[in-house]
Amino acid sequence: MTSRSSNTSAQTPRRPSLPERAISRRLSALSTRTTGAQAGTTTEHDLTEEIEKIKRYEDFTTIDWVQDAAKEQLRRRARRQQNAGEFELKGSLGWRRRFEDIYDAGQAWIVVTLVGAAIGLNAGFLNIITEWLSDIKLGYCTTAFYLNESFCCWGDEKGCPEWHRWSSFWPLNYFLYFSFSTIFALAAASLVRAFAPYAAGSGISEIKCIIAGFVMKGFLGFWTLLIKSICLPLAIASGLSVGKEGPSVHYAVCTGNVISRFFGKYKRNAAKTREILSACAAAGVAVAFGSPIGGVLFSLEEMSSYFPLKTMWRSYFCALVATAVLAAMNPFWTGQLVMFEVRYDRSWHFFEFIFFIFIGIFGGLYGTFVMKWNLRAQAFRKKYLTKYAVLEATLLAAGTALLCFPNKFLRIDMTESMEILFLECEAGRDYDGLCEAEHRWRSALSLALATIIRTFLVIISYGCKVPAGIFVPSMAIGASFGRMIGILVQALHEAFPQAKFFAACQPDVACITPGTYAFLGAAAALSGIMHITVSVVVIMFELTGALTYILPTMIVVGVTKAVSDRFGKGGIADRMIWFNGFPFLDNKEEHTFGVPASQVMTSEVTSLPSSGFTLKAVEELMAQSKYQGFPVVEDGNSKILLGYIGRTELRYAIDRTRKEGFISPNAKCFFAQAPSSLLQTPSVAAPPVTFDAIEDASGQQSVDFSRFIDPTPLTVHPRLPLETVMELFKKLGPRVILVEYRGRLAGLVTVKDCLKYQFKVEAQETSAHDPALDLRQEKLWELMNGAADWLADKVLSVSGGRIKLGGRGSGFLESRLDDPRDQLSPILASSRHDILDGTEDVDPGVELQARR
Repeated sequence: MTSRSSNTSAQTPRRPSLPERAISRRLSALSTRTTGAQAGTTTEHDLTEEIEKIKRYEDFTTIDWVQDAAKEQLRRRARRQQNAGEFELKGSLGWRRRFEDIYDAGQAWIVVTLVGAAIGLNAGFLNIITEWLSDIKLGYCTTAFYLNESFCCWGDEKGCPEWHRWSSFWPLNYFLYFSFSTIFALAAASLVRAFAPYAAGSGISEIKCIIAGFVMKGFLGFWTLLIKSICLPLAIASGLSVGKEGPSVHYAVCTGNVISRFFGKYKRNAAKTREILSACAAAGVAVAFGSPIGGVLFSLEEMSSYFPLKTMWRSYFCALVATAVLAAMNPFWTGQLVMFEVRYDRSWHFFEFIFFIFIGIFGGLYGTFVMKWNLRAQAFRKKYLTKYAVLEATLLAAGTALLCFPNKFLRIDMTESMEILFLECEAGRDYDGLCEAEHRWRSALSLALATIIRTFLVIISYGCKVPAGIFVPSMAIGASFGRMIGILVQALHEAFPQAKFFAACQPDVACITPGTYAFLGAAAALSGIMHITVSVVVIMFELTGALTYILPTMIVVGVTKAVSDRFGKGGIADRMIWFNGFPFLDNKEEHTFGVPASQVMTSEVTSLPSSGFTLKAVEELMAQSKYQGFPVVEDGNSKILLGYIGRTELRYAIDRTRKEGFISPNAKCFFAQAPSSLLQTPSVAAPPVTFDAIEDASGQQSVDFSRFIDPTPLTVHPRLPLETVMELFKKLGPRVILVEYRGRLAGLVTVKDCLKYQFKVEAQETSAHDPALDLRQEKLWELMNGAADWLADKVLSVSGGRIKLGGRGSGFLESRLDDPRDQLSPILASSRHDILDGTEDVDPGVELQARR
């Protein structure tokens, strides 16, 4: 997919980049250790292994799944032939060979077991730390400072003397709450900025692209895992309207990537690693919601574009291990995997379907509204606030604390809020009069305000430079709205108990359960913001354990899905993929373009002739271009296609040739089999010599590169419909598809070519630009600058000139956040785009590493 849409237009010559020179040196060092040529599959396998050791996928490019799958098959075939050779020699396989075979076969299960256990341990510790940090803003435990309120007052739901508020003076508690929130956000944003910019945000949209084959260096690395795990509790405890469920998927996938790199099968094969990452995504959702089956379905429905049966089993096993470890840790001392787990004893009535449908409509409208305005907030953030990431997160937390402390439902942690809103009003359970009839209207008003304020805060907070998810904030908004509806329906029933509408209610028995409305509202909001259905139903079922409410949940989610699709396709993760401009083909989309592949292909392709090119000419072509591979043709005139050679393989072949003999720079290169008397195939290592010595000592020679080409690249006919070509990219995952007509090379197609055409066709939807919006954003930025200047002047005046914050144009609380995603832009049909136009491979000046 990331093969260059090669163009034969002239390019400015340049020296080989630092990564290329480093790769060349590494190849040379590897070649000197080669002992000689081997025959058959084992030789081919060894050659492939040597290339893989030095092969690096460039940042913001894509992985060729076809090639990776072929290499895995070659590795297995070579291993079988080695076993067959040993069996013929000794009559049986030795115990060491048997053990190696067993280990190789069971390596995947070892990896998913280790990964699942690590994810469960991490989730348990993060839950404990998050609860303590959230409660420390309100008070402390006198018996043990490290205990949160629920542990300090174990068994007493209405509080206990051991838990003390910081002060009996309300304004002081307000100030401390504000201070703790600000400090937590400042710490989280600072750590992210300093150590791991990729730890910011949710990570789900990026992981979808990575599992589909998009390469983002460092996004799944150890530092991202460490900083994400440290900063996530701080971000949640700061009170920002962000959740931990999206980041849970991110740190789970990071865990899988880091651990799998200790195993050879996964270290050098991205296609195999994809299976582990899909399983990790399922485990991340499983520990976040206490829903292992829901996690597997979420990975299938939302995350993975390729999900075979074996991946489903490994995802299930990984989620099972993770939830088992989390249950063994028992972080809440209740046996529950998540705080808002609940059980319902009452059933529902058919007349309630009217209100259930209304909640479903709310979920669809909520998702549409939040996605529209959040993308506008993201555009403003990317345009104006990238240099002030730490300041932005700190001010957002401070403003959130000021707004939320007076409201009883916004003051507490969102998971604790959902726990309260989900509960039935029985057995003396209550929270600040929520279940009392005399406080009903006050509670309904408070819930309505909480819904509106939280929605606004989610719009401006999601996307700030701290670990931030949107699952739980959306569920909390849906829960507060649903509980409000439940309270109003309950009041309606009590006002008209004899009405025919409520004829199904039994006398002297509670008819309406407001907690179930909160539960359904949470499901509707989650479905509305993510555009997922089946996994939401299963997750909510596993949260409640009540088969009774499966039908209402399905109805609510179905209505939400219908309303959401009416206003646009794709959830917030899909919209963020478009916003960041990642080359991602969504397998859930269906297209009808009605054009052949020839209309989107690149027809002018830089190709290599099978013979006639000198070694010097090939090296100049490599230096002057950044194409990821070259088609091999019989000659420039006939263009009869013979195969395809990747850039890494060609670089390897050239360097190995230089090491293995006295080759003239004018040596002829053959990319197809030629008479053996003319050829020197790179095979045997020889002492290195200088380029000048080679030129002086050698005459005209020939080199055979035919063993390094792929003789069977994926090809299509120019008249093949574009929709079929896109399906090939989705299902097979090749980096490039060559277009062949009657055996002749006609062009090539990449995913980026398909996406550019797609967005050109959909320009009416995706490229609509509102100049008035830009003007409003500029006015808002001017207003914010004016406020900053005013604040700086006031502080300077009050301090008598001792404290100078700075002002406009200065370094006023400016911080540089080197997040590569900030350099990306939405994909628009009418504008140039770095990734789709292929400029993402500009030499970064440092050596690239494989999936750090």
